[in-house]
Amino acid sequence: MIKKFTFTAAVALWLPFSAFAATYDDLINSAKMGDTREVAEIVSKGASVDSTDIEGNTLLMLAARDGHVETVSFLIKARAKVNARNSAGDTALRLAAFRGHLKVVEALVTGGAAVNTPGWTPLAYAAFNGQTEVAQYLIKAGADVNAASENGTTPLIAAARGGHLEIAKALLANKADTAKALDTGETAIDVALKFQNTDIADLVRKAGGRSGRSVTIEVR
Repeated sequence: MIKKFTFTAAVALWLPFSAFAATYDDLINSAKMGDTREVAEIVSKGASVDSTDIEGNTLLMLAARDGHVETVSFLIKARAKVNARNSAGDTALRLAAFRGHLKVVEALVTGGAAVNTPGWTPLAYAAFNGQTEVAQYLIKAGADVNAASENGTTPLIAAARGGHLEIAKALLANKADTAKALDTGETAIDVALKFQNTDIADLVRKAGGRSGRSVTIEVR
């Protein structure tokens, strides 16, 4: 009789946990897939709108990363934390900017997402990955064109590295500082030449940019 009771009690304890795990998995997968109806249903039953996966990605980040603007809009209206960061320090706006999801970027900015963040900014992410429309939108939304990451990478340096000419033009047209340099001393010109993006190097040079590499002159 004791064994039967113990088994029954164990099942009673396991079933709620199993149901919770299934609900959690459904919630995370629904956000990834952009299944707004399923996300809304699970949230209405008490699940947190700021639930995260094992890497710290919130539902908003997962939906934003994969371009699901309807789900993103729902989560913003449900008061999801728009500036939350995952374990890598990324926000939903950074992830959407990197992937080039313009409509999602617009929804996030309108919903209060910070355009300027410490470290790599959404604009730098867009510049690095060649997302021209997103970069142009972020500039108009007030993104700091000279914000630098921990190692000194600015949006202009990011564009120079990837060879994204139109983004470089947009940045320079909005007063990007050509003298900004990496912690190695390399400027946008140096980075452009390093990755054989001579068109960008010429563009930056015409805008007044110079190499940041020290030149040693031997005097005889």
